[in-house]
Amino acid sequence: MKEKIPNPFPDNDCFFCGNENNKGLKLTFYWDKIKKEASTEYLPLQHFAGQGNILHGGIQMGLLDEIMGWTSFAFTQEMAVTSGLNIDFLQPVYIGNEKIKVTCQVISKKGPKIHMQASLLNSDNDLCTTATGIFHILPAEKYRELIQRE
Repeated sequence: MKEKIPNPFPDNDCFFCGNENNKGLKLTFYWDKIKKEASTEYLPLQHFAGQGNILHGGIQMGLLDEIMGWTSFAFTQEMAVTSGLNIDFLQPVYIGNEKIKVTCQVISKKGPKIHMQASLLNSDNDLCTTATGIFHILPAEKYRELIQRE
């Protein structure tokens, strides 16, 4: 059963998930306790095209990185940052009037490191892009210091 993951970010201005970011994607993330999987859906906009009618690879990478952050938080209830990310582009993600789906599962947790696998699927449920990543859990004080840096 999927449940909405409450947004843990205090400024609510993130490009991907911030509801206060007028230029952002305003994604909502869900956690499936049984599958231990986070997911979101997104309707790609034309101004995020790379060549032709294909969703820019940088936006795809950002979506995969973002879902990993939310997966890490849902799994541990602690804040973490990306320490490594590997992407495989398997086929183009075309921009149209159909949503894409992004999912992520934890592979393992070793100390403060969380290893994850994420997938981006088109509206036909075809696997288009995959990522593996490592996130590093930070103590709450260190995380606040990092994001509040002036």
